[in-house]
Amino acid sequence: MKLYIAEKPSLGRAIAAALPKPHKKQQGYIEVGNGDVVTWCIGHLLEQADPEGYDPSYAKWQLEHLPIIPEQWQLKAKFKTRSQLTILRKLVKQATQLVHAGDPDREGQLLVDEVIDHLKVSAVKKSQTQRLLVSDLNLAAVKKSLSSLRSNQEFVALSISALARSRADWLYGINLTRAYSILGQKSGFHGVLSVGRVQTPVLALVVNRDREISEFRPHDYFQVDAHLQTADGQCFTARWQPSEACAPYLDADGRVISRALAENAIARVNNQPAMVQEVKQQQKKQSAPLPYNLSSLQIDAAKQFGLSAKQVLDICQALYEKYQLITYPRSDCRYLPTDHFKQAPEILSMLANAQLKFSDLIDKADSRHRSKAWNNAKVGAHHAIIPTLKSPIKITLSNTERNVYQLIARQYVAQFFPLCLSQQTKVDIEIAGGRFGATANVPEQLGWKLLYQRAENNQTASEKLLPPLVKGQALHCQRGELLQKVTEPPKPFTDASLLAAMTGIARYVVDPELKKVLKETDGIGTEATRAGIIDLLFKRGFLVKSGKTINASELGRGLIQTLPEQARVPDMTARWELALNQISERQLNYQHFMVPLEQSLTELLVLAQQQDFSVLPKKAFKPKRKYTKKKTTANAKSSSRKSSKANFND
Repeated sequence: MKLYIAEKPSLGRAIAAALPKPHKKQQGYIEVGNGDVVTWCIGHLLEQADPEGYDPSYAKWQLEHLPIIPEQWQLKAKFKTRSQLTILRKLVKQATQLVHAGDPDREGQLLVDEVIDHLKVSAVKKSQTQRLLVSDLNLAAVKKSLSSLRSNQEFVALSISALARSRADWLYGINLTRAYSILGQKSGFHGVLSVGRVQTPVLALVVNRDREISEFRPHDYFQVDAHLQTADGQCFTARWQPSEACAPYLDADGRVISRALAENAIARVNNQPAMVQEVKQQQKKQSAPLPYNLSSLQIDAAKQFGLSAKQVLDICQALYEKYQLITYPRSDCRYLPTDHFKQAPEILSMLANAQLKFSDLIDKADSRHRSKAWNNAKVGAHHAIIPTLKSPIKITLSNTERNVYQLIARQYVAQFFPLCLSQQTKVDIEIAGGRFGATANVPEQLGWKLLYQRAENNQTASEKLLPPLVKGQALHCQRGELLQKVTEPPKPFTDASLLAAMTGIARYVVDPELKKVLKETDGIGTEATRAGIIDLLFKRGFLVKSGKTINASELGRGLIQTLPEQARVPDMTARWELALNQISERQLNYQHFMVPLEQSLTELLVLAQQQDFSVLPKKAFKPKRKYTKKKTTANAKSSSRKSSKANFND
């Protein structure tokens, strides 16, 4: 008997639907017509054991116990899903062949692998286990995946990477949370101070941004525009480019801060001859944005619809599992396998009749046009999020679900539109020994941008101001104009910009050597966890929101002040993410990652005892609870115990 182990019941049902009938539904599994069985986990059936599972004395939080580093790691069955684990135990024993059908990512790989290990599957059966990768729950797509099973051994490194992350997060979170909570209590703070590998640097980003805004002192700066005229009377403006000699009068961003200098420049150019020194023209070609991964989708949905990262993730899960309208959503990839290209005509035809905001434009798409999105070399276990062949026309979607679906669909359709072309002209002009510059971008072909901006005549005023110019052409400067401006503070974080910071962490890394090896897209956290991390910071009272603006709370600011620099900056976490990727690519082994981590943990615990905890508020944050009905005293006490335990373990 072949046993398929899916990550969730929804995936299990989709797999069973693609297998021979008749089907017999049982408690926790489905028997199919050829005698094979499909069962499932319900998310993680196992979790890391609590510290007291290793030693009962750890139930009491004490500094002398730290660091807690298990010699032999233990997993325990989750209480709520223990019965499903029992079903799996029985089925695994009966099976002659196992098929791992976890979600196509790092966590999905570990989730089923750890169950197989926990159930003590024989080495022979384990080595023969196959891997089923499903990213589209529609029947035809699942059948196609079933016809291309791979060996689960190919994904061992991916599983080890997820295991290393899980254990590293446990070590870091358990030890530092206990240390800081104990030390905080000694200073008069009564509550849990949660410290995490990813959540704490993210919180520090917000704290630092808030501080930059509060400490910001605006200053005036000045720009000088020259109003120029050609011999035939055509007018345009060019902006002064201060020379190196002006450096003492410029700020760090090269802006003029001396009004006298700006006024002197104006006096020098008023009613003076000018000459074109150089004209550079080139055609700018802009490709369509790649299809979405989860983070890029969350960022755009936050900008356009004000949705939080968690809301977008939940909507995507519904679009994937409930409606089967999109492919696997927890993807970090923005590319597509080449064999998906042949589905393009059918998907485009479906979308053209789907009554979307841009459906009437899809007839301009060319299904033969292959954008750079189709690239097997850049596709791992999962690919970009795209629409499936299933039409949304007969499905009742909420407004937010429809909005997110349309974003995904539009980004896919854009792959079949021509390039956006524009003619860029850059001009250097000399006036009275000073250098002035002007730039114009004139659209030639909207291409894919037609999907994003319906108005075809979208030239701005600046695009209409440059007449035809040639090198050596004489001009006349009619007058100079002084533009006085004021510097603006950094903008506070929003859902979109905080997600962007997490996915492009290189901008915030301090170590210059680490910056060199990080790519612009290297981030902290994973596609599946970033939304939860931000949400957790709100739930624990470290972050607060006003409209779209995200700020740190008094508790959040206090916690960051108590932490040493290496726990605040994202450098360590970025190094971990690099190492975890190297493990998944078989470039680094588990021990080379874990041993230095354990050493740095000891150092951080020593530093914790040297910090000043007096900056913490004296009252712990208590989340507001919404009750639909009045609870009994017994129920309220039970809820309180669960809440307390959850805080300790997170």
